[in-house]
Amino acid sequence: MDLSDQLKNLFPDHVPSREEQPMQKSDIRLQDDPIICKYEKRKGKPITILEGYNGADSDFKKLAKELKTKLSVGGTFKEGRIIIQGDYRDKIMQMLQEKGFKVKRVGG
Repeated sequence: MDLSDQLKNLFPDHVPSREEQPMQKSDIRLQDDPIICKYEKRKGKPITILEGYNGADSDFKKLAKELKTKLSVGGTFKEGRIIIQGDYRDKIMQMLQEKGFKVKRVGG
C-alpha cells in the first residue's frame, strides 16, 4: 500500500488536485556574455573569482550567497566580483551552467 492509498483511507471525501507545480524560475537575470571564472592565489591561498556579470549588483549578491551556501565556504562580493575561498572552479561552473549561465574558464 503506497502513500496515496493510505491517504484515501484516511480522507475518503478528499479529491486530490492534479495541478502541476510550475518550474522554479531563477530570480537572477541571465545574460548573453559569459561570466569569467578564474583562479588566483593571494597570500599563498587559492581563491576563485567570478566577474563579468552585467546585471544588477543585488542579483549578483544573491548568486554569491547561494554559491557560498551550497559549497559551504567563505567568500565575499566586492567591486562587481564574487570572491570564493578555495579552488572551486569546476563545481561553480557546473552550478552556473545548470542555472542557464554561460561560463568561461580563464587561467589554468
